[in-house]
Amino acid sequence: MPKLPRASGEKHIHALKKDGWKINHIEGSHYILIKDGSNVHLSIPVHSGKTMGPGLLKRIINKAGLTTEEYCKLFNNK
Repeated sequence: MPKLPRASGEKHIHALKKDGWKINHIEGSHYILIKDGSNVHLSIPVHSGKTMGPGLLKRIINKAGLTTEEYCKLFNNK
């Protein structure tokens, strides 16, 4: 199993956009992402200079319907 990338919320949002997620709206410091054909919404915290914790990232990946391997490919594919 690949190691989860350690990065800011903004970088994780960029990776999720590659899978078809888009920003619906912003609530404070959390970006709410939606995907066409899905009833799921993702809440991604974006705090300046802060790295997202691995536990939260794992929950977001699972909620997005991705495996860790699939997500790492999206994240690392520039």
